[in-house]
Amino acid sequence: MATTQKAKNTSPKNTSPKNTSPKNKRRPSAGAQLTDKQNAENGFRASQELSEKLQAVLVDLLELASQGKQAHWNVVGKNFRDTHRQLDEIIEAARGFSDTVAERMRALHALPDGRSDTVAETTTLPEFPQGEIATGDVIDLVTERLEATIGTCRDVHDAVDEEDPTSADILHAILESLEQFAWMVSAENRTPTA
Repeated sequence: MATTQKAKNTSPKNTSPKNTSPKNKRRPSAGAQLTDKQNAENGFRASQELSEKLQAVLVDLLELASQGKQAHWNVVGKNFRDTHRQLDEIIEAARGFSDTVAERMRALHALPDGRSDTVAETTTLPEFPQGEIATGDVIDLVTERLEATIGTCRDVHDAVDEEDPTSADILHAILESLEQFAWMVSAENRTPTA
């Protein structure tokens, strides 16, 4: 009886450096775009600059909501319940504000881009850590992300106000709410000054 041997795999192991190509083959973000004028559309239209400024706020709000959920699911430790519930309030506010900004963009004939790749590529928020995170660390991480989103709103505010005070009013509401959240969240880790 003849025996057959399995051929050994003699191809060299992959010794090339870690693959640095993107995780997916999607096209890079083109940023906010403007619509073509159609039908009987008249009225105020966003400039490319205004569209880009509102897009910057939009992606940070979307990322804030997403990272807030990541924190919400993975926070553990002292004051868990309060932190868990406060994160839900931040997430709800960020989602509501992102919708308001996106719909304002559409009202001004701009095209918001809230796709996950665009958000990840263009947000100013740092990546949120994976896994369980102690409440004290979550407080600091979320405060940092609130401050980053606030920073984006403040960075674009004057240019937005100059072109469109109505859109600046939306930024005012966002700033008021997020700055209050930043104060309330960060207070959890503060100690009284002497």
